[in-house]
Amino acid sequence: MGREAPPKCPCPNRLDDCHKRVNSLKSMSMSSSQFRLNLPEGTVSFSFTPESARDLQGAIASLMDSLKVTAQGAGSGNKPKPQKPMEYRHTGEVFLEVFCNPNIWSSPFAAKVLITLRDDRIRLSTEVALTRMTDDIAQYLKDNA
Repeated sequence: MGREAPPKCPCPNRLDDCHKRVNSLKSMSMSSSQFRLNLPEGTVSFSFTPESARDLQGAIASLMDSLKVTAQGAGSGNKPKPQKPMEYRHTGEVFLEVFCNPNIWSSPFAAKVLITLRDDRIRLSTEVALTRMTDDIAQYLKDNA
């Protein structure tokens, strides 16, 4: 009984390199799932981990506090203290950036965030209502708890 030769890999790389890449991709797909973000004119989905979603949720919670301070100051007639903008960045399968300047919105319900999603082939930039994004994150975390 002779030993069987290992299977030939169809790609030009060494078989070990291919297996490492496949195993790496498998582990990435197990730890992240598709995050669906509803846009004004459609949706976009990308790989995102629950941990990253919780980080984004925390950044948005801080943004909401800043928006409330701005709204309270404007309602009292006093000039509110300028708040720092929220900038969230995530690098994974795609690069995600979420930006919002709380000083230009009258309330958390009026606020919009600028979303930029990009990889080496495409770049998407658009505005999304903050409340819509908050709902999308909550739904993602509920589905991936």
